[in-house]
Amino acid sequence: MRQTNLTEESAAYAGAREELRQAEIALMRHRERVSDLRRRLPLGPVVDDYVFEEGPADLHAGDAPVRSVRLSELFTGPGRDLIVYHFMYGKTQTEPCPMCTMWLDGFNAVAHHVAQNADLAIVAAADLPALRTHARNRKWTALRLLGAGSSTFKYDLGSEDAEGNQDSTVSVFTRDDNGAVRHFYSAHPRMSDDIDQRGIDLLSPVWHLLDLTRPGRGDWYAALDYWSR
Repeated sequence: MRQTNLTEESAAYAGAREELRQAEIALMRHRERVSDLRRRLPLGPVVDDYVFEEGPADLHAGDAPVRSVRLSELFTGPGRDLIVYHFMYGKTQTEPCPMCTMWLDGFNAVAHHVAQNADLAIVAAADLPALRTHARNRKWTALRLLGAGSSTFKYDLGSEDAEGNQDSTVSVFTRDDNGAVRHFYSAHPRMSDDIDQRGIDLLSPVWHLLDLTRPGRGDWYAALDYWSR
């Protein structure tokens, strides 16, 4: 199967491209298997109904009044799962994580699409005014922004250690037939001792677009300052 109608492709190029196409098909099928394994996970444990801090829904309406909202209240309807992104900001992470910032720029753009099927919230350990100020600078008007407050939410879900060091994490929660909130799935950048920063790559389209190019994604750490602009 040819991918283009170009007539000047060499036999070497055509052969290499076909080998790559077959590898891409195998990768797609393996990715579908992984996704199916994830969807078929049994429900995890019932979790505490953590309390968060939330400001006005309108990001430009200031930072007060601040209200308390429980984890269970982040579900907007029956049959919907809740996706929570743990933003690396707060406590020992005194500046917003540039990589998280890049990802949240993208989440803000697609949040209204995600909302058709699931609920989405961003939780940070930073003080709520600081979180909202950064969000205003980034124009994150479509994201639900929550401060973790004094809860142990981030520690319990593994995005914060006992010293307050932060990590990026994604967690998914669901509600059982009795209305209790259960943990369903969490993923961290660190997958194993030898895989330090690739565990949640699928959350960022930027790297996957760059992977289509000859240079690839390169040294993404060198680009952190650029991503946060």
